[in-house]
Amino acid sequence: MRVLVCWIGRADLNASLDDRVGLGPIASVVEARQFDNIRLMANYSVKEASGYAKWLQGKTEANICLDNYSLESPTDFDAIFPACRETLTGLKESCSSEALDLTFHLSPGTSQMATAWVILSETEFPAKLIESSIERGVRNVRLPLSLSAEWLPGYIKNRDEKLESVALELPPQVAHFENILYVSDEMKKVVNQANKVAPRSVPVLLEGESGTGKELFARVIHDAGLRSKKPFIPVNCGALPNDLLESTLFGHEKGSFTGALSTQLGKFEQANGGTLFLDELGELPKEAQVKFLRILEDKEVWRIGSTKPVKVDVRIIAATNRSLFKEVSAGCFREDLFYRLAVAVIKIPPLRQRKGDIGFLIDELMSKINVESREEPNYKDKKISPKGKKIMIGHSWPGNIRELLNTLRRIAVWSDDELISEKDVKEALLTEVDNDGGGINLLERDISQGIDLDELINTVERYYVEKAWVESGEKKKKAADLLGIKNYQTFSKRLEKYKLK
Repeated sequence: MRVLVCWIGRADLNASLDDRVGLGPIASVVEARQFDNIRLMANYSVKEASGYAKWLQGKTEANICLDNYSLESPTDFDAIFPACRETLTGLKESCSSEALDLTFHLSPGTSQMATAWVILSETEFPAKLIESSIERGVRNVRLPLSLSAEWLPGYIKNRDEKLESVALELPPQVAHFENILYVSDEMKKVVNQANKVAPRSVPVLLEGESGTGKELFARVIHDAGLRSKKPFIPVNCGALPNDLLESTLFGHEKGSFTGALSTQLGKFEQANGGTLFLDELGELPKEAQVKFLRILEDKEVWRIGSTKPVKVDVRIIAATNRSLFKEVSAGCFREDLFYRLAVAVIKIPPLRQRKGDIGFLIDELMSKINVESREEPNYKDKKISPKGKKIMIGHSWPGNIRELLNTLRRIAVWSDDELISEKDVKEALLTEVDNDGGGINLLERDISQGIDLDELINTVERYYVEKAWVESGEKKKKAADLLGIKNYQTFSKRLEKYKLK
């Protein structure tokens, strides 16, 4: 089926109202070429667009369909592209039994509309491109090789980078409490604590496992406080090399050491008036902890090589995935610094302890992923099946929100169907390990929405069968002995059951 798809432009509407201005871009093509179907898209009133479609129908035997969209601006590409894709998807579904020979008309409408047709023709909906003018008539448009081979992959790469930032759970630059998704009482308590402490300037210590959203909480507290207009400076203490730690935190003067080619402000000075977020505080070496304490007490910082201090006014929000109190007891963290920072301690619960949140987050994050992915070639909105969702709710999520989000991302990428099956979910879940990396953490599952006990038992059995198989050097008798199985043939059957041979 030969199909012409295009936006209605102002020149087309004028042509339908006054024969003296000519045919307009669309009618010119209709008179010059044959089509079985014409799909018109309009950003005008229903009355104007319908009137044009009726006028055009008088000039062709092709079937004409009209899709009306209400765009805030005819140059808003972020709205235009999804509209084009929606029209083409509907066309494809309505003509599923026929092969489509698509032609996109670039001349009507804005340049942003033409750009959308170019991208779609080279990705998800292969099509011929045409243009028309009074001087040259109707002409085919051929993309330069450099555009299709170089520019379009770059466009897709940019979209992938945007989605990657979502998968990495990078906090928004301006965070608010509505960015924290929850329905559980456990999280309600934590959010209330953060809300109360936000307007104050007291230090805050955030404790929680990796992936629980500590940096997001830090940004929310900063943005909701009196320092929101001032800088928010994050520092990963665990990523600072020892030889650069002091220079990074406290700054240095020009010539103070080899390689100090200019004066450098440290993180404290960069955060002056605002918030300094110290992630993984437990990784801070004890030597640095002494200087750190002095800065908090004196409210001034000494750059390396400087002869005088610089006054600083900084709010400290620190985060750790350890218990700093235990670190103090073990002699790994200074007690005086701990009590200086632990004025407001907020413990963010792991996902497995947030009753009711997992199912809610699955729906919310999947919807977010669907919205972010709609511009991707061949992407279909995904939904988790009830059985698949039940498995995810029963998972312990040792990586917490970050693991959940990345798992949903994997499912969205690999699943071909719109309804994600139980099998898809199982394949997307990574091997479960506890926080110490030494075994399977299956004892703190939320059972309020039900769990699959047989599935959990099989998970444990498979884990240890595989571990024994590797530990034994793939010797059945030794592996059976490691697991307390008297008959190695029984172990062999379990190898076959889990396809581990």
